[in-house]
Amino acid sequence: MPPFSFLSAGAVLAALGVALGAFGAHGLKTRLDPQMLANFETGVRYQMYAALALMALAPQLAQARGLWLLLSGALIFSGTLYVLSLTGLRWLGAATPLGGALMIAGLVLCALDLRR
Repeated sequence: MPPFSFLSAGAVLAALGVALGAFGAHGLKTRLDPQMLANFETGVRYQMYAALALMALAPQLAQARGLWLLLSGALIFSGTLYVLSLTGLRWLGAATPLGGALMIAGLVLCALDLRR
């Protein structure tokens, strides 16, 4: 087993996604304005997409470079949306697209690695 398991990381991201989704739906619905709640939900949704992709791709790939980009992108993308939603620190929104770009690059790299 490798020192870092992307399969395990995907499972943890998925579990946290379910927990954060429930927290947003039940604990934040009356505390956040609709736009901030929508931002939080977007973070949860993309976190779950990344988690599922990690769990599906990790066993198929010999190289981890695309998986690292996908994981780091998910953490940046979703993390900045969570903090933005809960604190109102709008300047964090500037980092969110970087996370999205990393996720896209990671998925493209995974696709290329799967072709080899």
